This record gives sequence, C-alpha cells and structure tokens, in this order.
Amino acid sequence: MQNFLGILKDGRTVAVKRLYKNSYKSTEQFMNEVKILSGLHHQNLVTLYGSTARSSRELLLVYEFVANGTIADHLHGPRSRENALTWPLRLSIAIETANALAYLHAVEPPIIHRDVKTNNILLDGGFHVKVGDFGLSRLFPLDVTHVSTVPQGTPGYVDPVYYQCYHLTDKSDVYSFGVVLMELISSKQAVDLSRSKDEINLANMALKLIQRCQLDELVDPALGFRSNWEVRCMVSLVAELAFRCLQPDREMRPSIKEVLETLRVIEKGDYNGDKMVKENMIKEETYLLKGETNFSSDIMTDSWKSSSTTPNTSG
Repeated sequence: MQNFLGILKDGRTVAVKRLYKNSYKSTEQFMNEVKILSGLHHQNLVTLYGSTARSSRELLLVYEFVANGTIADHLHGPRSRENALTWPLRLSIAIETANALAYLHAVEPPIIHRDVKTNNILLDGGFHVKVGDFGLSRLFPLDVTHVSTVPQGTPGYVDPVYYQCYHLTDKSDVYSFGVVLMELISSKQAVDLSRSKDEINLANMALKLIQRCQLDELVDPALGFRSNWEVRCMVSLVAELAFRCLQPDREMRPSIKEVLETLRVIEKGDYNGDKMVKENMIKEETYLLKGETNFSSDIMTDSWKSSSTTPNTSG
C-alpha cells in the first residue's frame, strides 16, 4: 500500500491510497472499504471521494486530505515534541473518536471497525478527529450476538477474546478504544519492545499499574496530573473508563454509547454528579501533599465501583 497527495480539478487537495492488485487480500480490502465508506456520512469519519473500478489496472481510493497527521504522530511519533496535545484536546479527541464509533455501531446493519488504533485516527487543522482505514471493517448482522471470523487487526489493540475464540462483537471495538484511551493518558505506544517483558503491551501495563494503585506512574507528566486538581479528576475518571473497556470479560465492558456518554459528562466537569468521586480526589490530593505518590487502594476501588453499576449490553 502507498499513499500520495493529489489535487482535483476543482482545487481540492486529496489523499490517494494505492493498493497492490496482485494480492487477493488487497483487492478484498479495497472492495470492503468502498462498500462501507460509500454509505457513511459523519463529521468524524474520513470522507471517501471516489475510487477506481475493481477491474482497473490500479486500485486507487481517493479521500479527503486530513492535514494534521495521526494521534500516534502527536503522542509518540515524529510530532510528539510539538507538545500540541494538551489534556483538553486529548479528551476532545477521545470524545470525537467515541462519537464516530458509536455512529458505526448504530447504523443498520452495524459496522465493526476491527482496526481502531491511534494510527487510524487522523486530525485536521483544528485537531478534530477523522477516523479512517475501513479495510478490515465488517458489517454486523442484526440478529446475532457475534460473528465467527479469523482475527484481524493490529497487535496491542486486538480484543483477546476475539483473538482466542474468533468471536467478533461490538465489544471488540470497545477493547481497542480502551487501548487508545490509555495511549491518550500515557503518551506511550500500544506495543513497545523496549519495555520490560510484562509491560510490552500497554493494556497489560496499564491494568497492572491501576490495580496496584499506581496510576501516577502511567500518566504523561506533561498533562499536569500532579499539579492541576481538575486535570487529575478527569484523567482518573478516563483511566477508570479505559480500565472497564479493557476487561477480559466482554460483559463487563461498557457499550461504546455508554463510553461516549461518560466521556461527555467528564468533559463537562460533572464527574457523574458523584460526591464520592470528588471526596476521593480530595483525599488523593492530601496524599500528594504528604509526599506520597501512590493512590490509596480504598480510594481507587471505591471510585472504580462508583461508575461501574450501569448494566452493560451488547449493541
């Protein structure tokens, strides 16, 4: 696959993706992406302008050009030194990405993206999200609980239940989005071979640190987690949400609709209207003032439970 920049006759700048036709897999992904994107219209999805025919000498997909790179570029890639992604921007990016996925899961028939990752989430000049790359996406029948299919996706993001049992559901996208949330919190890569053996996979690393009440060791220091009480509240609640998305038991994971609603509440600063959460944050601040950097086990457990009482359903 190759990507090019182009200009249409009407002056629009476009991105052109060329797939290698000598591969059956490439042809299949090409047809799949055309079929799915042709019927979708959402402000947080990349717009497909057109494509060549399947019988053409070359397989070309023409998209709107999204100028500001990917989330991965800004978090831990070539543009990370710009420090452009402040916490409010990261939370906004999370909300817009969840909004795009909620749209996909709500259309009929529902669409499972299957490759949700920071490299597939583009940012425009105003840092608004455009989710792309639908080559692995699947239409999901309305009358089934799962689709049995050979696991596909990117290491570090693939739902372990899908990987082990070949059962694809909407909760597979929720798991992948949980990894994206952990990346937004930590600025760490989903897979990093330079980390210790049990921390190569960010999802495993994050779950371990949270269970040990060591969230401060996961969060990117540049976000102001230790110095800004409001940021600390919001990051802690997003980490809690990501923790739920990454649960091994799919039934324990929230739907993407619930994820979106929770993120919007966090952004508003309402913190679910939960007095206990606010009191817990004050307790954590006291621990910091005493020079203790770890979360209290009781605090983290209470906070986890307080937002985990909404029944989960598969969409």
